[in-house]
Amino acid sequence: MKLKHLIGAAAVGALLFAAPGAFAAESNKITPTMESVEVNHHGKEMVIRRAASSEATIPEAYSKTGRHCPPFCIQPMHAVPGVETLGELEVLGHLKRIHNGDKSVMVVDSRTPEWVARGTIPGSVNIPWNKINMEVQGTFELEAEAETLTEILTEQFGAHLVNGQWDFRTAKTLVLFCNGMWCPQSSLNIKTLVKLGYPPYKLKWYRGGMQDWVTAGLSTVSK
Repeated sequence: MKLKHLIGAAAVGALLFAAPGAFAAESNKITPTMESVEVNHHGKEMVIRRAASSEATIPEAYSKTGRHCPPFCIQPMHAVPGVETLGELEVLGHLKRIHNGDKSVMVVDSRTPEWVARGTIPGSVNIPWNKINMEVQGTFELEAEAETLTEILTEQFGAHLVNGQWDFRTAKTLVLFCNGMWCPQSSLNIKTLVKLGYPPYKLKWYRGGMQDWVTAGLSTVSK
């Protein structure tokens, strides 16, 4: 009996201290019950997975820990009262809804095109933050281009301008993100949209953004 216990303990020890790549086939799931998520990115079917290699590392663009504030200040956990802050699994849930045909949801990459070219979340739509920003960040202030803002709100977000007033009853639920907890772009856009009357419950914020996305080893796409 004692010998059996010793063998069992040795087996457990061997599992605990196995080589890093020993469980590569098992450890690349997103959750124990979710292996991947299918999305449509600009008309192309793609699959979001986690990096399977135990040697995978964070991309160099996200490896810096020192960034000047302003403008790269640490953002609060909640951008605006009533706007839900999401994690990776919730973002994946919204991407699933979109892939399944739900046209009432949009995942928005608020970064500028040169950042998007380095990699973005598959299934997201790039709407640069400066196209709809009307907020002040520290000593920086940028106003949105009125015509561009109106087009974005009506053509992409599904709002309607009625007698000079915005009607957001049929507007989409937006999930906005940028580069991470040190990036103010998506939170500034959220503040602008709320001031315009966009219902907070129709706005979601992925605070971790690309920093957390790549840290979790999730798939990105450069176009």
